[in-house]
Amino acid sequence: MRLVVTGREGQIAASLLEAAHGRDDVQVIAVGRPQFDLTRPDTVFKTLEASRPDIIVSAAAYTDVDQAEDEPDLAFAVNAEGAGAVAEAAARLGVPVIHLSTDYVFDGTKDGAYVETDAAAPLGVYGASKLAGELAVAAANPRHIILRTAWAYSPFGRNFVKTMLRLAADRDEMKVVADQWGNPTSALDIAAAILHAAAVLDRDKGFDAFGVYHLAGTGETNWSGFARQILDISRALGGPHARICDIATEDYSTKARRPCNSRLSTVKFRSAFAWQAPDWRISTQRTVSRLLSKETAILAGPSQTRNCSSDR
Repeated sequence: MRLVVTGREGQIAASLLEAAHGRDDVQVIAVGRPQFDLTRPDTVFKTLEASRPDIIVSAAAYTDVDQAEDEPDLAFAVNAEGAGAVAEAAARLGVPVIHLSTDYVFDGTKDGAYVETDAAAPLGVYGASKLAGELAVAAANPRHIILRTAWAYSPFGRNFVKTMLRLAADRDEMKVVADQWGNPTSALDIAAAILHAAAVLDRDKGFDAFGVYHLAGTGETNWSGFARQILDISRALGGPHARICDIATEDYSTKARRPCNSRLSTVKFRSAFAWQAPDWRISTQRTVSRLLSKETAILAGPSQTRNCSSDR
């Protein structure tokens, strides 16, 4: 099975490449700029066709939640029109598309975990652009799996876990939002789920359960609880540690509003694909352990202090 993933630099692409390394049953090819650019529609089909995919994973996206408020045209060009172009290319090539979306399509006002049939109501440009992308993907290719995920982290790229470890190395105390709840989700687990689902699609040519699914870590917490777990693991392993002080969303100013409830029910995905992510604490332990074994990984990249958000 030949899996082509869009976006070379993202957490999902890096995790897929690692997960497939050394396997004989799957090959992952990552495509990205400048040859493949979602803002240049002429590059999309040409690059994907040349990659000879059996399944396309649409992971490339505009992910800067706050900057999107100032760049709505670019956010929609990438997350909506670009995503639609990838799905259309997959349809022309006769292959399914697995598209990554986000909890930000919801406004966070529901009391419990969101299910796939709950009404979407994004709070900002980023969420609206990703919702538009979902609609474009569904319209362009009936053979689509749209995976909404949340609070993604990994040993790769920029994410909340790496930020907490980096900041804890420089300070004794950090303020983190405590009234936003969700499911921390390892991109390594997302990659494992994608490979599992892709194998199902590749094996079952009559698969007819295409549509929207939620995919997230098992269990829930808030951002400050997530931060404490990260730093408690770090301290136990001899890494940096700092005291976490709870603050409210209103005390942490951001340009874009965040949903206070990002909890996603994964019952539908588990039922369709017989796969469930590990408990978020287990996956967090694995990632923190890896990062602490590579000191440069913690310090790599620019500082990121947006405690309310996560990068997909």
